[in-house]
Amino acid sequence: MQIGRREAAAVIIGLVLVVAAFVVPHLHLGIVTPLIKSTAAQIHSFADTAPIFGWWNAHVGWGTVPAVVIAAAAVWWGPTLAQRVPWRALPVTAWAVSGAWAFSLAMIDGWQRGFAGRLTAAHEYLNQVPTITDIPEALRTFSSRIPGHQPDSWITHVSGHPPGALLTFVWLDRLGLSGGAWAGLLCLLVGSSAAAAIVVAARVLTDEATARRVAPFVAVAPTAIWIAVSADGYYAGVAAWGITLLALAVHGRHRILCSGAAGLLLGWGIFLNYGLVLMALPALAVLVTAPDWRAALRVLVPAAVTALAVVAVFLAAGFWWFDGYTLVQQRYWGGIAANRPFQYWSWANLASVVCAIGLGSVAGIGRIFDAAAIRRQPGLRLVLIAALVSILFADLSMLSKAETERIWLPFTVWLTAAGAFLPPRSARLWLAVNVIGALVLNHVILTNW
Repeated sequence: MQIGRREAAAVIIGLVLVVAAFVVPHLHLGIVTPLIKSTAAQIHSFADTAPIFGWWNAHVGWGTVPAVVIAAAAVWWGPTLAQRVPWRALPVTAWAVSGAWAFSLAMIDGWQRGFAGRLTAAHEYLNQVPTITDIPEALRTFSSRIPGHQPDSWITHVSGHPPGALLTFVWLDRLGLSGGAWAGLLCLLVGSSAAAAIVVAARVLTDEATARRVAPFVAVAPTAIWIAVSADGYYAGVAAWGITLLALAVHGRHRILCSGAAGLLLGWGIFLNYGLVLMALPALAVLVTAPDWRAALRVLVPAAVTALAVVAVFLAAGFWWFDGYTLVQQRYWGGIAANRPFQYWSWANLASVVCAIGLGSVAGIGRIFDAAAIRRQPGLRLVLIAALVSILFADLSMLSKAETERIWLPFTVWLTAAGAFLPPRSARLWLAVNVIGALVLNHVILTNW
């Protein structure tokens, strides 16, 4: 089977990035390294397996056999099953497989270390939840507690995100679903639902045949390693459904309902993660696919109104997004970010993206920049290009240095769909490359997330 020049070029670039990112830290090239001005212990803790955040630890676990079985079944039967299953069942099937795949990968590290204990670490949200006894007061004082080096400063992850993230876990606790297992389950279920959202969006934006080719790639994507479990998996699911609902509003029947719901989710998203403001680019890509500017405007207005309503609610509660964003930058640059040189992370971040989406999806990215195909069927291609541009903006902002395999999940889950644009005769091969890469990475590196 012959590999096309575009796929080959994309894969070669991806491989060079990954190999260089793993090798360069051991060459002692001054500031072209993951961490400077740090002790050996700090380098071990924060840059042991750069560009991936984790530690070298070859291991197997309870999830090894299920993960291998799911991977093999997805490669052997996935593309065929995706063509035969009734359409109504396909998004749900993709979601179920994605959830099972993510959970099995997490269980390679064990129940406590890989799942239930992930969100209970000292820097995670759940450690802050017991201190929230008055939610209105927490919102009123949220910005004032972002700066570090004061007795009541928020812990790392709470300070680095808008209050919606913390509120989610506080509400979960108030419902009686406290602890790391329930929080992990929320992130797993919402995060893996992104697979269903992308399948639906692919059909709406392009056609059903494309959506069926998308399904196997998003169902067993390597991004699942960080979806189970990190809060960013939850953010990715929320953002994915926001974009999908916007696509349904542009090309479906229930325009006002879907556009309002899209605005609600995307508006909520920017209060989960400051970086989700960049989802405006994929949203714009969706609007560009509208039949004309009037149709786009009829979708944009309800979406904007509901998104601004979310902003207004938080403002009324005492939190102004731009204040939080400014203070987060100050705390970020006062912390470990100052010791993570941009000379390394500016390109090593992209190597972590390759690891997160898999070389099979990288091969697919090599085929999305086809001017004739974009003119013929712009939908999904434009959204994927917008996701790529969003990543480049995030990278150049210097506000995402390291840990981007987790932080950029809202964008990378879309890039996994690029496999749909590969020639059908090679799709199974590239799908195998993706799952093998995920299995190797998860068994060789003990990821921090």
